[in-house]
Amino acid sequence: DSFFIIAGGCNSDWMNAFLRQLSAAYPEDYIILVMDNAIWHKSQTLNIPKNIEFTFIPPYTPEMNPIEQVWAEIRKLGFKNKVFRTLNEVIDKLQEVIQTLT
Repeated sequence: DSFFIIAGGCNSDWMNAFLRQLSAAYPEDYIILVMDNAIWHKSQTLNIPKNIEFTFIPPYTPEMNPIEQVWAEIRKLGFKNKVFRTLNEVIDKLQEVIQTLT
């Protein structure tokens, strides 16, 4: 399975929104998130649901971050050599590409 939200930024508030939605989407599962060391991943203001646990990759090792392969695929499928006129066009294309990922 995969789970995405298109957030309005990278901060603790959006991370909390992601965690709430992820937990609600999989209430019967125990989820281990593999994450980098972004400041919003380690914020003291995070409300981590009981069915979610974090594990962190070592600092400065993007090659170990599983999401980097996902981003590479997203760029290849929808954003290579493409110019968008508006942010909404970017969001629409991102949603389209995410829906095709397997």
